[in-house]
Amino acid sequence: MIIDTTEVQTINSFSTSGFFKEVYGLIWIIPILTLILEITIGVLVIVWLEREISAAIQQRIGPEYAGPLGILQAIADGTKLLLKEDLLPSRGDIRLFSVGPSIAVISVLLSYLVIPFGYRLVLADLGIGVFLWIAISSIAPIGLLMSGYGSNNKYSFSGGLRAAAQSISYEIPLTLCVLSISLRLEIGRNDQVLPYDSDLDSSTVDIVEAQSKYGFWGWNLWRQPIGFLVFLISSLAECERLPFDLPEAEEELVAGYQTEYSGIKYALFYLASYLNLLVSSLFVTVLYLGGWNFSIPYIPIPELFRINQMAGIFGMTIDIFITLAKAYLFLFISITTRWTLPRMRIDQLLNLGWKFLLPISLGNLLLTTSSQLVSL
Repeated sequence: MIIDTTEVQTINSFSTSGFFKEVYGLIWIIPILTLILEITIGVLVIVWLEREISAAIQQRIGPEYAGPLGILQAIADGTKLLLKEDLLPSRGDIRLFSVGPSIAVISVLLSYLVIPFGYRLVLADLGIGVFLWIAISSIAPIGLLMSGYGSNNKYSFSGGLRAAAQSISYEIPLTLCVLSISLRLEIGRNDQVLPYDSDLDSSTVDIVEAQSKYGFWGWNLWRQPIGFLVFLISSLAECERLPFDLPEAEEELVAGYQTEYSGIKYALFYLASYLNLLVSSLFVTVLYLGGWNFSIPYIPIPELFRINQMAGIFGMTIDIFITLAKAYLFLFISITTRWTLPRMRIDQLLNLGWKFLLPISLGNLLLTTSSQLVSL
């Protein structure tokens, strides 16, 4: 049998191209798996920090037996919930009951796609990055409402309704604050801080770069102090943290929309809560605290330590460390707030959102727009 050499070369070329396609597909999975690993470690650290900080505030002993300084306590609790029986309500809507926790977790996980941990450390650098986060996070209350309705429990359904009302009340001021940041970004382009673009770009990387010209004095924290406070309060309400944890309503002796849940589904709600808290902290860092940039005006940190070029793994590590340090500073504030302030009533919560934060955020947007018109 005679084999043509051209046919052999053609077969080899197809085999090698298919091999490289498979390798290329596997390489794209590595950043996603790395991000998931970092998120998991971040959540475990948040749980440990909250227990230690709450123990210090209440002057009691925190977790100390599960591993050194109790660092394995969160892993032990997660393992226990995984091994517990998954109970289903006999007269509830099983499909809504099962899908609800998954929607709450997936909607928060998708928000990590547009969070930059460094100049090149972002999975999706989109022009609508910040508004994509707001759009995706708006899906989470639907999962909570589905969970409450599918439980066939009036307390669960009431908790789901409170979660939806609270989310709508505080998402509007949050969006207006983000819109003010986008307008500030356009002003930065007019001042030639960034390359000019005719479209209103809300890329998270561009927002960080716009704050890097004057060091920490260029942070949006100083340019948008009112927006920062409104964003801070609204993000805490979005995370359903004290004093805004009305959907849980412990005074009813139940756990709100989580009343009928057990096992892994019950753990998913708490996972979504801590994931959302970490997302909010990272977006506070990106929008108002300069992201991965931390430098004295006109004296960058690399030149201060006589490091002219911080590239490669070392530079990425520095960027990630600065971003996470700022994010965990906000986490410390939110955890301290939870264990310091009492819970608000539902009428106080809605009044704060609609009668105070919404007009203040509208006024802040008006001031930002006026400053942009003056600078033209």
